[in-house]
Amino acid sequence: MTMLLTGATLIDGLGDEPLTNRAVRIEADRITQVGTRVQADGADLVDLGGLTLLPGLIDAHTHVGYSSDVRAVLNGELSVAERAADIFRNLRETVDAGFTTIRDCGGLDLGVLRTVRRGLVPGPRIWAAAVALSQTGGHGRLGSPLAPAGPSPLSVRGLTGMTPNADGVEEVRRAARECFRQGASFLKMAVTGGVISVSDSLEDTQYTVEEIAVAVAEARARNTYVTVHAHNGAGIRNAVQAGVGCVEHGTGIDEATAAMMGAHGVHLVPTLAIAETMRTDSARQGLAPGFRDRVGDTAQRMIDAMLLAREAGVLVGSGSDLIGPDQNHRGLELALKARVLGPMAAIVSATSVNARIMRVADQVGSVEVGKLADLVAVDFDPLREPHLFEDPDRVVLVVRDGEIVKDTRK
Repeated sequence: MTMLLTGATLIDGLGDEPLTNRAVRIEADRITQVGTRVQADGADLVDLGGLTLLPGLIDAHTHVGYSSDVRAVLNGELSVAERAADIFRNLRETVDAGFTTIRDCGGLDLGVLRTVRRGLVPGPRIWAAAVALSQTGGHGRLGSPLAPAGPSPLSVRGLTGMTPNADGVEEVRRAARECFRQGASFLKMAVTGGVISVSDSLEDTQYTVEEIAVAVAEARARNTYVTVHAHNGAGIRNAVQAGVGCVEHGTGIDEATAAMMGAHGVHLVPTLAIAETMRTDSARQGLAPGFRDRVGDTAQRMIDAMLLAREAGVLVGSGSDLIGPDQNHRGLELALKARVLGPMAAIVSATSVNARIMRVADQVGSVEVGKLADLVAVDFDPLREPHLFEDPDRVVLVVRDGEIVKDTRK
């Protein structure tokens, strides 16, 4: 199929100033021309006059596998069929909100990845970690500490995975290889305590440098990288020393830690949306009320860390980290970042910067010739009203792989 998108104001995802009355030619799944004089022969015309066209947005920290009420799952109140339906609904809502690519940081098994790749359900393109690696008593284990050790009720083979316990170098090596067997395209580890935990605190460090390093070695053997859930500075520094590629959250980053990350080329993905939604209403995430008390000043610390990281030359991306049944406001992350960094920087973080962090910038993240044809059109000015990214209804056109998957233009 050949398509010509015409008449839009273009924001290319690279930070350049918006350009009016631009056209984009799409042939099959690729962008083949961008400009004011674009060949129209043989193309279906799509008039985007009055709209703003952007690259497909990227959420670099999702947990789509946890799309149901977490408490209900842990209590055995939901069937596998209902959980699958929740996941597929979330995938549809994600792409409808303009997020054509996600990096899932734990919870999606190979079965879901294959289902989306085959086109059996609509959704974004997915790079996934399968499950996140955690030490015994570490972050990510949501069941009661009084429950016996063993598989979590959140884990259903072929659908979802839950953080496995892996202790010591050889167990971490085996767990990393198992993640790749389950379809992982990168590895995720928890190297500090977390907010959504039951047996640790944000100030705890988890995993030794040697344990993290063996996961890094396994990732490099697959030509990929490790990203780490990390809040405090000590855990982040351990991870950087071990050779990881990226840090999630990063609330404890100080000047010295930021400088260390910058010197080693380690990226940062802050997750302001989850901190904000948990602070205001943790029930939206399907979590027990007690988790709200653990949030504290996480949001402000994450903002401070983000600014320090940028000053140190760290590449700062964008991830929502939403969990539970109410994930249809991923654009909140852009809205929150825009307040701190400005609208254009927020957009770039969720497009070309995320693509660079995920090592897929040759495929997605900007409106350029040769890139995959993932584009979104919105009916507002993103530089004046970035808060409207939170409203999926303001995304009126979504093109993924050169095909229109949403069109609500009047």
